Amino acid sequence: MVTVRELKPPEIQTALCLVWRVFEEYESPDYTPEGTEEFYKTIHEPSFLSSLRWYGAFLQEKLVGVIATRSEGTHITLFFVDGAYHRQGIGKMLLQTVQEKCHADTMTVNSSPYAVPVYHKLGFRDTDTEQVVNGLRFTPMERKRQ
Repeated sequence: MVTVRELKPPEIQTALCLVWRVFEEYESPDYTPEGTEEFYKTIHEPSFLSSLRWYGAFLQEKLVGVIATRSEGTHITLFFVDGAYHRQGIGKMLLQTVQEKCHADTMTVNSSPYAVPVYHKLGFRDTDTEQVVNGLRFTPMERKRQ
């Protein structure tokens, strides 16, 4: 049984290890070395990390998915599920949790190329074409509250 809850500060490092591991396997192949380095620097920047609200999906005691938001929950900043647990509804559970905490009508994300189909399946739509900033490729997307 998977449970989702807000992460405690000591759990953030474990979450970042999961984020990096999944990024390297699924996202990094779509990025230049500059983009991969930029992502690594970002997830190790204390001021960035402290601005996030973190949630984790746990299978018993094992962290298997992470979602982090900023801007009072209106923007998804990090969203990663361990590859062994893809297509099992864990991402949907994480998204539902942050939506319950967010009171805005619209939620946004800058999706990596790998995750665009996942976000489409979760009800997001593109708001612009793919962009590249500091080597990071992303498609701006939004989802209206249903």
